[in-house]
Amino acid sequence: MEFSIRNTMLNTITAIKNKTVKIDSDEREEEKFLDCCFFCAIKEPNPRLRRLTVASFFHEMPYRDNECDVLVLSALWNIAMTRPDDPELPSLGALRCMSLLIAKAVDDPAWLLRHQHIYIPYYAAHVLGSYTIRLAALAELAVDAGAVPPLLDLLRGRMTWVEQRVAVRALGHLASYDATFPAVAAYAEEVVALAMRAASSCLGTVYAEFVAVVPSEREEYHRDLLTRGLGGAEMEDRRAEEWASQLQCWSLYLLCCFAHRDKCCHHLICRDAGFLKELCRMWGGLVNSDSPAGVGLMRILCRSTVGREAMARCPEVIESLCNLSRSSDDWQYMGVDCLLLLVDDQNTRRAAMEMAASCLVDLAELQSLSSRRSIGEKITKALLLDFDHRSAFELGGEAERSIKFLWDLKVERKNREEHMPIEEAAERAALAALKKKEGNEKFWAGNVEAAIIRYTESLELCPLRRRKERLVVYSNRAQCHLLMQDPDAAISDATRALALARPANWHAKSLWRRSQAYDMKGMARESLMDTIMFVNVSMEGKQRKQITKVPYYAARMINKQMTAAGLFAGLASSNKGVGRRRRRRRRRRRSELDDDRKKKNTVATTSPSGCSLPTIEEEPWLARRGGKAKGECSERREREDDLPFNCT
Repeated sequence: MEFSIRNTMLNTITAIKNKTVKIDSDEREEEKFLDCCFFCAIKEPNPRLRRLTVASFFHEMPYRDNECDVLVLSALWNIAMTRPDDPELPSLGALRCMSLLIAKAVDDPAWLLRHQHIYIPYYAAHVLGSYTIRLAALAELAVDAGAVPPLLDLLRGRMTWVEQRVAVRALGHLASYDATFPAVAAYAEEVVALAMRAASSCLGTVYAEFVAVVPSEREEYHRDLLTRGLGGAEMEDRRAEEWASQLQCWSLYLLCCFAHRDKCCHHLICRDAGFLKELCRMWGGLVNSDSPAGVGLMRILCRSTVGREAMARCPEVIESLCNLSRSSDDWQYMGVDCLLLLVDDQNTRRAAMEMAASCLVDLAELQSLSSRRSIGEKITKALLLDFDHRSAFELGGEAERSIKFLWDLKVERKNREEHMPIEEAAERAALAALKKKEGNEKFWAGNVEAAIIRYTESLELCPLRRRKERLVVYSNRAQCHLLMQDPDAAISDATRALALARPANWHAKSLWRRSQAYDMKGMARESLMDTIMFVNVSMEGKQRKQITKVPYYAARMINKQMTAAGLFAGLASSNKGVGRRRRRRRRRRRSELDDDRKKKNTVATTSPSGCSLPTIEEEPWLARRGGKAKGECSERREREDDLPFNCT
C-alpha cells in the first residue's frame, strides 16, 4: 500500500516537472519570437504565435520611435488595400494602433519630422478607410478603437490636403453604416461645416499648394505619395488632379451620408446659399466619373421641403439641373429626378416651371434612362398636372409656349391621330416626307431659313408613331439653327431627337450638333460629354468596318473642352503669385533647353499635334452604354435623309 502511494507521488512529481519544463520552453520561444520584426511575424505558420506577436507589435508601436515604422505602415496599407475584408489584423489591434499614430503625429510635430514619420499619418488614415469600406463589423472596431477624433483632426486641416483626403474618405465610410453613424454624428455640425469647406476649397488648395508650385519646390513626401517615385512633373500634375477630385467627391459623399440619415442636416447645408451655387458646379471630372458629385447631394436635398425651397431660390442650381438633364452624362437621370421633385412641390412649382419647363418639354418623349422607365410620361404628368389651356399657369414667355406645345403634342394631337383614318395618316406621312425633302433642297441651296420652315411643317404633319422620321427632321433642323447662330434652338431640337432615339442619346449626328451648340455657349462640360458619347456611338456603328480612329474634328473638340472643363481651369488667374512662379518655371526650362542644345549641338523639336491628342488614340474612349443600338438597320436610310456634319 505504501509502495503504491509512493509510486503515484513520484509519477505526479515527474509529470509536473516535465510540464514545467515545457511551459518554460514555450515561454522562452514566445519571448524570443516577440523580439522579431513585423514582417517575420506575419509569415509565422503557427497561428497562435503569429497572433500573439502581431498583437504585441501593434500594442507597442505607437509608443516607440523606430525608423522602420514607415515600412510597416506601407506594408499594412498594401494589405488593407488588397484584403479589406480580412478581419485578422484589425482584430489584433491594427485599427487602434493607426488611431494612436495619427493622434501622435498631430500632437507631436518633433516626432513627425524624425526619420520618415511624415508618411505615417497618410498611411494610417488610409488603412482605417480601407478596412471600413465594406464590413460594418470592422467599422465598429474602428469606432471602438477611437478612430473618429484623430480623423477629425486631419479633416480640420491640422496637416495638409493629402492627409485630409484620406481622412474624409475614412469618415465617409464610418458615416455610411447604421451602427457607426452616431459616433460621427456626435460632431455633426462641425463635420458638415468642415466637409462643405473642403468640397468648396480643395481644388484651389491643391492647385495653389502643389500644381502651381515649381516641381523642385513641392513637398517631397507629397510627390512620393502621388507617384511612388515614378514619372515626372506631368505625372504628378495628373495625379494631383485625380486626388483633388477624390477629395471633393469624398467630402460630398460624407455630406450625402448626413443628409440621407438626418434631415436636420439639410438646414446646415442649405443655409449657405453660396455653397449651393458652388455645389452645382462640382461634377468630379472625368478622372472620378463614378461619383455623382454635386448632383448626388442635390437629389438628396430635393427630398426635403427645406432643400427644395433653398434650391428653388437659387437660379444657378435650377439652370445646372436643366443643363444636366439635356446632356449625355451618366447622371442625366438625377437631373431629371431633381427637376420633377421641384415641379411636384406646390411651394417650388412656379419657380421651377419658369426655368425648367422648356427643358423638360424637350425630354417629354424620352422612353427610359438607366433603369428608369416611362420618363417621358412622368414628365408629361408633372407638367400638365393642373393645366388650364386658357391660362397655362400664367407663366408667360418661353415656359408658357412650352407647356402649350406639350399639351398639343401629348394630348390633343395624340387623341386626334388615334381616331384618324389609316388613309389620312398615310397621306400626312407622305406629305411630311415631301416637306422634309424640300427642306433638304433648301438647305443645300443655302436658304437655311426656308429649310427651317419646311422642317417645321414636316414635323407638324408627320404622325407621332413615325419616330425615326421625326428624329431625323429634328436633327436636321438643329443643324440649321447652328448655321443661324442660334445655339439654344439647336440644343432644344437635338435633345428632342436624342429623346426619340432608341436607346436614348444614341444618335451620332444629333450628339455632334448639340456638342457644337454647347461649344457656342461656352458650356465646356456638356460639350465634352456629348462629344465623348458621339465617339462611342460612332465607333459602335463602325465596328463592322474595323474603323477605330477617332475623327480629327472630334479629337480636336475633346482636346479643347478637356482644357476648358478641367478641374483647375480658371484657377490660374485667381491665385496670386502663380503667374510669377510659372514665369520662373518657363525661364528655368528655357535655360535648361539652351544648355542642352549647346552640349548636344542639336535642335529640339516638338510634336505639332500637342500633348493631349495622342492620349485619345492610346486610350480609346469606352462606350458607356452596353449593347448595340436598336434600329441600326436603318442607318443607310438615315444617311440618305440626314444632313452631313458641319465640322467647321
